[in-house]
Amino acid sequence: MPHTTEYRVIYGDCDPFDVVYYANYLDFFERGRTEFFRDIGLTYRLISDTGVFSPVAETNCKYKSSARYDDLIVIETTIAYLKRVKIRFDYKIYRKEPRKLLAEGYTVHAFVNCEGKILPAPQEVIEKVKELLCEA
Repeated sequence: MPHTTEYRVIYGDCDPFDVVYYANYLDFFERGRTEFFRDIGLTYRLISDTGVFSPVAETNCKYKSSARYDDLIVIETTIAYLKRVKIRFDYKIYRKEPRKLLAEGYTVHAFVNCEGKILPAPQEVIEKVKELLCEA
């Protein structure tokens, strides 16, 4: 089941025509991912305080329709997979009313230390993802 995050599009998200600038969808992905982790009891701060970081290694976004200034959007976030050294999140962004798919995509993240050396997924992440899979 996807995690949902609502967000109201602000003026600063838009181009001069009140349409959300394309790169801001990646920010929306990050909002969804951050709140997803927060809601399962993991925050990026908690993980990074252990010396593990999760930079984006790959991203993809397919644009279906435009979000506009003041739209209330829904960001649906799911974990597609967790492998030994990486995790993939999938996203769908909808306009809430009327419900319409605006964009969909994914991000793949590596686990690294502060020097950029690849590390295995932190045990806390593995445990939380296993819990989610058992609940589904």
